[in-house]
Amino acid sequence: MKVNKLAIIGGGNLGTAIAKGLLANGLLEASQIYITRRRTALLNEFLEKGVNVSNDNRLAASGADVILLGVKPYQLEQVVKEIGPELKAHTILISLATGISSESIQGFSSVKLPIFRAMPNTAIEIGESMTCVSAYNANQEQEDLVLKLFSQMGQALIIPEELMAASTVLAACGIAYAMRFIRAATQGGIEIGFGSKLALQISAQTIKGAADLLIQKGTHPEDEIDKVTTPRGVTISGLNEMEHQGFSSSLIKGLLTSFNKIENGK
Repeated sequence: MKVNKLAIIGGGNLGTAIAKGLLANGLLEASQIYITRRRTALLNEFLEKGVNVSNDNRLAASGADVILLGVKPYQLEQVVKEIGPELKAHTILISLATGISSESIQGFSSVKLPIFRAMPNTAIEIGESMTCVSAYNANQEQEDLVLKLFSQMGQALIIPEELMAASTVLAACGIAYAMRFIRAATQGGIEIGFGSKLALQISAQTIKGAADLLIQKGTHPEDEIDKVTTPRGVTISGLNEMEHQGFSSSLIKGLLTSFNKIENGK
């Protein structure tokens, strides 16, 4: 299945990050991509690259093989109904909205559609996203196409839809949690003598190296921790102090708080 036209309805932070990822990886020509936003002036960088920019959602959706919905959850029903006349039975609809089920999205449309929910994170802009995808009313060819699309911008996998809320917390919110860890490590680095730029460089590369070790070697975090902790050493002393201060428990509680916010809508 070939994509001749892809529309991103809602050119906010995530929508534009996806557009940058598509362009960077050469998945589509700029002329094949349409992005919409009310204030189109905020999309001038894409216009300069040859991307089609508009504030007309129906125009963008017309004839599109794949439509990504990058709008807020409360806007989703209105937008699907707005572009409804342009939707065909083969149109692949990908929702990036949190908390709205595929069944609900189908209910907004008079046409039975292949519907996907996808939750990338903002690292999609540089081809390093972890994207979780669920499929509804889709055939294998359509699933393969959507996975291929997101796999070119990082890692992607199909999960049961009931895990989408959890994937939002772990992958999409998770990138902010990781950033906060790097920020805290940077602040600590400043306290022990580094300038802020150098402390940030060291902290960020160290975290990148730690993640790559796990991804490339397939090892467990504790296996790698054991390699750098020695009896009465400085590493184990620091780790134990972090745990005494609630490091792991506070992170887990943060994840659960975000998850409950999605599940309960509060």
